[in-house]
Amino acid sequence: MRTAEDSGKVVYMSKKEIIAELPKLTPDDRREILDKIWELDGGDWLDRGELTRDERMLIEQRLAEHEKNPEAAIPWEDVEARLRHRFNS
Repeated sequence: MRTAEDSGKVVYMSKKEIIAELPKLTPDDRREILDKIWELDGGDWLDRGELTRDERMLIEQRLAEHEKNPEAAIPWEDVEARLRHRFNS
């Protein structure tokens, strides 16, 4: 919902219009929207399905590798910084 500046009327946007506007937003604006969706839905929207057998096996394999060599883990802050540098530049 937004207000048309010159008329003072409330203007509603359809879902299609909202989706079309998302690419025009800054990464910070999109993150704010994502945070709000997370807040409203409690994160449930991220877990709508069951893992496949292959996905479960991959997770188990990676967990076992980590347990064998925990010092090889990279702190989340480092991973996030790398991803931001790679994809936000």
